[in-house]
Amino acid sequence: MATAKQLDDIMECPICTEVYTDPRLLPCVHTYCLKCITEWSKDKQPGDKLACPLCRKEFTLSSNGVEDLPKNFFVSNFLQIKDLSSGENKKSLCEACSGDGENDHEVQNVASVYCVECQMKLCKICERGHKTIKLTRSHRLIDIGVEINVETLHKTLPPSYCDQHEDEYLKIYCIDCKAAICMMCYIKSHNGHRCSEVKEVVDDFRKQMAIDVQSIATGVDKCSEMLESLDNEKKEFSEQVEKVGVEITEKCEQLKRMIDSHKEKLINELSSMKQKKMKEIDNVRDEIERQLLSMESYKKYVDEVRQKGTACDIARAASSLHDRVEELLKFDVIERMMDKLGLAAVMFAPSDFMANDASKTVGHLKLKSAGIATTLLCAY
Repeated sequence: MATAKQLDDIMECPICTEVYTDPRLLPCVHTYCLKCITEWSKDKQPGDKLACPLCRKEFTLSSNGVEDLPKNFFVSNFLQIKDLSSGENKKSLCEACSGDGENDHEVQNVASVYCVECQMKLCKICERGHKTIKLTRSHRLIDIGVEINVETLHKTLPPSYCDQHEDEYLKIYCIDCKAAICMMCYIKSHNGHRCSEVKEVVDDFRKQMAIDVQSIATGVDKCSEMLESLDNEKKEFSEQVEKVGVEITEKCEQLKRMIDSHKEKLINELSSMKQKKMKEIDNVRDEIERQLLSMESYKKYVDEVRQKGTACDIARAASSLHDRVEELLKFDVIERMMDKLGLAAVMFAPSDFMANDASKTVGHLKLKSAGIATTLLCAY
């Protein structure tokens, strides 16, 4: 069972760090408040590329911009259930018999329960009627403002309603279109397609998600190994720089009167080499960490969907989640950066003879990378 902290993480927008309001799902599977992603994209026009604030994965904005991004119904359901256990909801009005409050003669009854199937808040009077009517007497009612087991209740929710036909449940999965649809969608747009009940395909999707998560876990291990290798390289190179700095200082002290100015130049060259190399290493590290963050975020989210999502949640997300795995397991950019970075070694070659030219007397620096030594300050 997930902890309260884990559930809060699912319901917290990475941008505003507040509970989601109208959560929208990006193609990279990251979720943000509509208002937050709208602000993020304020300088963009339809047809422009927009990068995810977290993983930087780009996607093309449609004609309506971020308004066309799909709702994250998995997160929305959790938000709705959590909201029912809030003390503030003890003052909510009945959605069956209360008016809009503009007319003093309208009934204003406080809701006491929530019907899971009807997704309505009901007062005690309407509750009694709900339990009496044959069509609704079997509906599940929960007390408003009382602590609720969010995970357990989420799994018992009825199927989600269709975006296109608001009164129809999503009970069919179109295999050809890779989409959860309602009966009206099937009649109008998917007749003749290979279809199945959502409940019949959900187990296969869960298995696929488990395989995908395991693949990502392997990718996380690979990123960790590369980071460890990169850290070792950074440490060794820094130690070499430290050692060479000492050698340069010792040599320069022997010829101080003649080479004070040149000593400073050599140290500056060494510092520049270190700064450049450290920047190259940090750039590779940043790329690996971005990849790692995307995979860990994917793994966490898919685990939550797989374990806690309804059949519709899983059916909605399965295809895009699976397609995302192949992208996340591409390390060719990082590996090219690692190869280009190579194994560098900085060396100091002291001079064995005296001369009027300080560079000839003191020596010069060499940067050795992937077996090739480059002289940065040559002796003449």
